[in-house]
Amino acid sequence: MSFNNSSACYNDTNHINILPVCIYSFISVLGLILNLTALVFFFSQTKSRSQTIVYMTNLAIADTLLILTLPMRIYYHLGFEGLPPWLCDVLGLVLKANMYGSIFLLTCICFDRCMALCFPMSLHVQQGRRKAPLVCLGIWIFTFGTSLPIYLSRHTKVNNEHCFDNLPIYAMQTVVVLPTLILGFGFPLVIMVICSWGLVRAVQQSTVAQTKLVDSRKIYRMIATSLLIFLISFLPYHATLALLSQYSNISCPMRIAYRYSLMVACLNTVLDPIAYYFTTNTFRRSVEISTVQRMFPLSS
Repeated sequence: MSFNNSSACYNDTNHINILPVCIYSFISVLGLILNLTALVFFFSQTKSRSQTIVYMTNLAIADTLLILTLPMRIYYHLGFEGLPPWLCDVLGLVLKANMYGSIFLLTCICFDRCMALCFPMSLHVQQGRRKAPLVCLGIWIFTFGTSLPIYLSRHTKVNNEHCFDNLPIYAMQTVVVLPTLILGFGFPLVIMVICSWGLVRAVQQSTVAQTKLVDSRKIYRMIATSLLIFLISFLPYHATLALLSQYSNISCPMRIAYRYSLMVACLNTVLDPIAYYFTTNTFRRSVEISTVQRMFPLSS
């Protein structure tokens, strides 16, 4: 495989790449604040911890771990040198594993909501939903377990000189990128679309919704928000990945497109907590109450 080694494709020493620095800084600061706030709330729900809260807690942890890899990317795009190759590999592994962990956890949240609403009286469904901690454990093992062998083979196949500007090894091998696209994005997307359709149908057929005791528009907004966040965050990245796998000579614009699509995927760490706020009534009330208490500490 031949690459275009134009300096525009890579970040040079003592040269600040301003756009990645700004975007990653924004994600790091805002995402860390929002996810830590979410984790404080989720861990405080010891008495009313639902299956959805279990998935959301693990999602917030995955997003936080991803965010913790971004300061080194900011350091690199500021033009500093001295990052060892092994650190570039480890941080790349953590970012990609947590990104796909977030995808699977978002899918589980959507599936769990669908099962809870469509089959509220099914004993088997309720028993299956109680296995949420085991499902989360399986997701952690799967994402890191499948990513680790790929990154262990990186040194023998890829020049690691340019650290975070290097394309991931799975973007260069069709035998790897195809399962990544299918299992890491296509399959979760299909599940989310089917579950979203099932949720909409269940709400439309619900007698409670028809009597206006429940605002069905809020439920529709929740469904649309979850699906939209998923598509905005991960569709550009995987579309770029699919294009990269089709070419043996990867041009400079394609490298830049991959770099920016990865930034968009990282933006998911900011969008997830916003989704918690707008789709979880208890979380919204708790955040609003705690904010008021901090603003007016002497108020009853």
